[in-house]
Amino acid sequence: MTEEKHGEDIDRSEEWEQLRATYLRSPSVRPESSAQGVHHLALLSSDVEQTIAFYQGVLEFPLTELFENRDYKGSTHFFFDIGNGNALAFFDFPGLELGAYREVLGSLHHLAISVTPDKWHHLRSKLEAAGVEIVFEHKGSIYFSGPDGERLELLAEPLGEMNGRPVL
Repeated sequence: MTEEKHGEDIDRSEEWEQLRATYLRSPSVRPESSAQGVHHLALLSSDVEQTIAFYQGVLEFPLTELFENRDYKGSTHFFFDIGNGNALAFFDFPGLELGAYREVLGSLHHLAISVTPDKWHHLRSKLEAAGVEIVFEHKGSIYFSGPDGERLELLAEPLGEMNGRPVL
């Protein structure tokens, strides 16, 4: 029986180089995106007030709208301003038991939000004061969970950059 390799044991540099050579284009010849931007990313909320308290109260994302979900009567659809014309939305689904599927619904890994370095320090302090566990930190990036277990990242880098290099 062969031992299964894990991520840290696998060298994929040749594969990545091939993918770069095949698909990446320099900014001068790269086509313009067909998208205008992220309209909103929608997540689930188990408690509307708890979600508002966390995102507006702790992370300082203003609540911008709240109305009945058009797809599920009695469900709340509400939005937060996450800057640059982007919105983070939530739904609650009263009466719908998600059970064991709640965790994987939508298969979101994490949502990364760009903030200035000063705002990053400020919000990190607020998260700590609110008792939110920072599960990972690396060079101006912190990972933590929202009130329903959603994995979030605050990143002290400009939009379109990752680790100091352009990604857009």
